[in-house]
Amino acid sequence: MSAPKILAVASAADLDFRYGCTPAWWQIWKGLYEAGADLIVTPYRGRAIESPWWRTAPNPLYREAEAFAAAREMAARLKGDTLLRRAEHNPADTTADKLTREVIWRYVTPRWQRHLERILKREGNVAAVIVFTVPMAHLRGIPTRLRERYGVPVVFYDGDVPMSLPEFGGMDTGFNYYHGADPSEYDLVLSNSEGGLERLRELGARNAEAVFWAADPEVFSPAPVDKEVDVFFYGYGDKFRREWMEAMIAEPSRFDGDILFALGGGDFRADTGNARLIGDVPFNVFSQAISRAHVNLNITRRPHATMYASSTCRPFELAAAGAAIVSNPNEGIERWFEPGSEIRIVADADEALATYRELLDDRGAAEAMGRRARERVLDEHTYAHRARQ
Repeated sequence: MSAPKILAVASAADLDFRYGCTPAWWQIWKGLYEAGADLIVTPYRGRAIESPWWRTAPNPLYREAEAFAAAREMAARLKGDTLLRRAEHNPADTTADKLTREVIWRYVTPRWQRHLERILKREGNVAAVIVFTVPMAHLRGIPTRLRERYGVPVVFYDGDVPMSLPEFGGMDTGFNYYHGADPSEYDLVLSNSEGGLERLRELGARNAEAVFWAADPEVFSPAPVDKEVDVFFYGYGDKFRREWMEAMIAEPSRFDGDILFALGGGDFRADTGNARLIGDVPFNVFSQAISRAHVNLNITRRPHATMYASSTCRPFELAAAGAAIVSNPNEGIERWFEPGSEIRIVADADEALATYRELLDDRGAAEAMGRRARERVLDEHTYAHRARQ
């Protein structure tokens, strides 16, 4: 019996773009391969990237996509910024947004439809098409066409609910992609958020199910390195989490100069206190960066933190690496980790500082908490578990 073929239409496969989902896509695609799938990955942004776990099809509009990205970057620079930013609450669907969609529907959408049809015709017997967080509106009409002509189910995997919902507008690096979209075209909409399923149904999804994020314990594992940092946080941007970055990093770092804070990533616009900024951390040494810290922070953005069981990648990655994790409050975090035993939750800056001091004073307890968190990942939260869903 041949392996079931899955055509994956991915937001990107190139890790250089630093999209938050891309490393997770790599891990879940590897999990699908290990579960027996024959995966063909075609990226919406960037070039196709070969790997031992999937085959590729090219990006049919690579040059056009890069030209559009360059134009957005130039427009942001003219405004004195690095990104074209949207408001955090109910961002408007602007005239520029609507004109952009019209251009995409006239030029991009039909070309992507022909591209996917060519792949399906060439491959034959594709079991499913899964769209991994490509802006849904940009593919309008394509799922219906593929299902009617080729009899193939089409699934949309939104890995950023609730941030991706129209009322939050998504990350400033991308699109507010439910405007102009029709979720009912898809046979199934998968979401990283259990609490967001009802909202997806309100937007039109006929079937919606949750598949939480996870971690590959071979990619994220404790590294044999010396401890160099007391408290470490890594992320991109402080949108929707500015107040918690101040409470968990800026204020404690100013109050206790004996604790060494390090902050990786970028686009932090708010106060970071006395934390040492180390910039980007390449993905191949990310586990080492985690292991160099006595304490690692999980600072979840407000939409995810306040909507029940809205998973993000970071706690699973930190846990798989055996980190002692301190987190801001997350509704439903107990679905994945036991607070107090596998992860510590703090309510404000004072509690954060007290928790850091406690864990730094008792390194053995911190390491034991990290071991318990990794065991929980191995038992329940690998991408092998998710692929079997």
